Amino acid sequence: MSAEDDPSTGGALRVRRRPARPRAAVLVLHGGRAESRGTARPWQLAALRMHPFLRALEAATGRDDVFLGQVRYRSRGWNGAAAEPLRDTRRALAELRGLVGDVPVVLLGHSLGGRAALRAADADRVRGVMALAPWCPPGEPVAQLRGRDVLVLHGDRDRVTDPAESAAYIVRARAAGARAGMLLVANGDHAMLRHPTRWHRTASAAVGHLLAPETAPREPFVRALAAAEPPVLRTARRTSSGPAPGPVREPGC
Repeated sequence: MSAEDDPSTGGALRVRRRPARPRAAVLVLHGGRAESRGTARPWQLAALRMHPFLRALEAATGRDDVFLGQVRYRSRGWNGAAAEPLRDTRRALAELRGLVGDVPVVLLGHSLGGRAALRAADADRVRGVMALAPWCPPGEPVAQLRGRDVLVLHGDRDRVTDPAESAAYIVRARAAGARAGMLLVANGDHAMLRHPTRWHRTASAAVGHLLAPETAPREPFVRALAAAEPPVLRTARRTSSGPAPGPVREPGC
């Protein structure tokens, strides 16, 4: 059933695939802006850059038993204490439960969507979070991650969100009782345009691992969960020996 055909599309949940008897669900959250009251639209770049991830998830997860959906934001911005994408994510989770019942859920979010996914991890039935280049400012809460599985994938040349802040967040999440780890994409950028296949395959494999950690282990993720420092996924030889540029501290995308 397509999102256009499904009656739930008037709410916060956009349906991508709805099996007759789902055993699990994956929700995808795109990025946005730190501040914006503009309406979020599916043709905006932040939403469009998640389409390859949706296709990868469709191929990598069980077509007959894994529900696949997207969170629809009302506005493009986080907007300070309003945390509007977080509210929309919680609404989407409630709508999801009404559609498929109490099945395990994995959240996959990019940038601002990664922040919303990590914040919403305490919702009933959320098993884990896959966060892509998440916006994790200092002081971001981690108590909600206790007992959850968390994997972060961040480009080491990201100039929008800071991979060092993601690494610090993972340290704090572990201290709070999360099973958390992080992988770095060598030469990876925030928009995930460099080495896109690496991003898509790693993210979809991570979701598979989070859906079934006992039966679908993935060596890089096991290594990430155990490592004190984030392991680096190298996709190509560096063309420059110079240091990676530092992040521009303008969160969101």
